[in-house]
Amino acid sequence: MGEEGPDSGKRLAGSRLSRWVEAAMRPVDGASLAVFRIAFGLLMFFEAVVYLKKGWVRGLCIDPEFHFTFLGFDWVKPWPGAGMTAHFVVLAVTALLVAAGLFYRVAAVVLFLALSHVFLIDAAEYLNHLYLICLIAFLMIFVPAHRLWSLDALRRPAMASGTTPACWLWLMRIQVGIPYFFGGIAKLNGDWLRGEPLGMWLAKRADFPWIGPWLTEKWVAYFFSYAGLILDFAFVPLLLWKRTRLAAYVLVLCFNGLNGWLFDIGVFPWMMVAASLLFFPPNWPRFGRKGREREVSNLSARVSKPILAGMAVYVALQLLSPFRHWLYPGDVAWTEEGHLYSWRMKLRDKQSEVLAFRVRDLKSGHQWEIEPGDFLTDRQKFRMPGQPDLIHQFAIHLAEEYRKEYGMEVEVTVDTKVSLNGRSPAVLIDPALDLAKEPRSLWHKRWILPRAGVWPQ
Repeated sequence: MGEEGPDSGKRLAGSRLSRWVEAAMRPVDGASLAVFRIAFGLLMFFEAVVYLKKGWVRGLCIDPEFHFTFLGFDWVKPWPGAGMTAHFVVLAVTALLVAAGLFYRVAAVVLFLALSHVFLIDAAEYLNHLYLICLIAFLMIFVPAHRLWSLDALRRPAMASGTTPACWLWLMRIQVGIPYFFGGIAKLNGDWLRGEPLGMWLAKRADFPWIGPWLTEKWVAYFFSYAGLILDFAFVPLLLWKRTRLAAYVLVLCFNGLNGWLFDIGVFPWMMVAASLLFFPPNWPRFGRKGREREVSNLSARVSKPILAGMAVYVALQLLSPFRHWLYPGDVAWTEEGHLYSWRMKLRDKQSEVLAFRVRDLKSGHQWEIEPGDFLTDRQKFRMPGQPDLIHQFAIHLAEEYRKEYGMEVEVTVDTKVSLNGRSPAVLIDPALDLAKEPRSLWHKRWILPRAGVWPQ
């Protein structure tokens, strides 16, 4: 009878790791990634053109005198003059280069940097789908999606290949699946399960053709809320299973098409429609036929293990980040602490009943009430009231402006009353605290008051 010891355990673990590495580096058809590269590039080109054509570049990047920032990215500023218009032109051109697979690696890096710069300019414009677009653009730098059906493959036949290591395809699948899965987890809360805030938003769209009159019905809010919850959890497994794949993709089309129709969320629904095709067999664009192109060889263990380790770290961060809000006390929908980068989509509606900034000269005691519209655009003014971090930033900005313009040391207090998802209004921020003296940090904000307010009877 053989003895088992530490060495046998190490050999077993090493054997498993070797099998995982081998499976990850197994060549699969690169057609699926090539099609996604084309679709992603064209969608980003279309989005850049829309921003330029509709004047959004000026409205979002150029006109505001003050921009809210993400913590740690205060240094990201819009380009001066016509720089932001040129920025979007570059974004559009590099998106086309990515779609065509021409100078792909350089174009992918520039596209990621250009998209990230736009994303980071103003925290008031944060949207989960813009964050996802930046993540996908980042991954596209490394994914060898240009080895097939690209101009680079025509220019350099030696690098052309019909296959790619399976790990790249699975990395993209995981990234696309994460918003679905965590979107479902985030919906497991009392407000969503009682049909809010979706019910309030649907009721405002009663003038929609055909279905408008139904959108005011409470059962419709419950139907869409629970259907969204179930589909968020079900999409990925249903797309991966052969027997349900086509039916699941029809649901993807209907789900994202309805979202795009009812809500103004830009190119996001169509990107998810394209990205969901990554869950089909890798050779689906060939209609089941296998490619004839030369297969890429497996990378050596020396190279592949660091690559896989980097992927594992990236995926771990993506899986852990959405749970950050558990590190903070209170309801994340109220405090917003841990809300960013967590796929908490369409979960809260905040209506501001009161938002008054008061500036007091510490030397003379004289006090003024400030109108935010004198410093912010209408869009920024609309976005700020329910978000404590934005209110905090604006208070700091007011103190800096008075110090810079008048040499005056001031305190800034704020009166707030906010309604969350239809509840009665409640005070959001401690009105007695000098908000401008509070530092920005990742720690819990002691000046955010606990959620109050009750549902209307």
